[in-house]
Amino acid sequence: MVRHPAHLIALGAGAGLVPGAPGTAGTLLAFPLYWVLGLYCTAPALLGLIVAGFAIGVWACGRTGRALGVSDHGAIVWDEIVAFMLVLFFTPAGLAWQAFAFLLFRLFDILKPPPIRYYDRTLKSGFGVMFDDLLAAGYTVLVLAVAKALIGG
Repeated sequence: MVRHPAHLIALGAGAGLVPGAPGTAGTLLAFPLYWVLGLYCTAPALLGLIVAGFAIGVWACGRTGRALGVSDHGAIVWDEIVAFMLVLFFTPAGLAWQAFAFLLFRLFDILKPPPIRYYDRTLKSGFGVMFDDLLAAGYTVLVLAVAKALIGG
């Protein structure tokens, strides 16, 4: 993990090394990162950091995947971190909404409904690693928007 800065980033500073559930650990790491950045950044600046995190992830996940010999190795969790931070950006305020967003995101990331599964299987690069989680984030935000419209909050 410490041989190259890309590995430290892609492995979520070690979150990706959690046995059994590295993707969940990476997604959980997004919470404190988002909350801390939210204290110091305006909304546009925070969104800009998330976009920059995506770009950095394309590089870091690509390099780390090549080093590990598996383009989307399970220990690579930067994709979950960045994608879930984007979800949190659009999630209504409150811990209940954030918990619901977490469950939805993990569900979409694990089940990979179309077209997520297609892109997960065909794009074998740093961009592909990041992109399938971006799609899971999109599904999550869509379901959150529908839920908010139906039940309020």
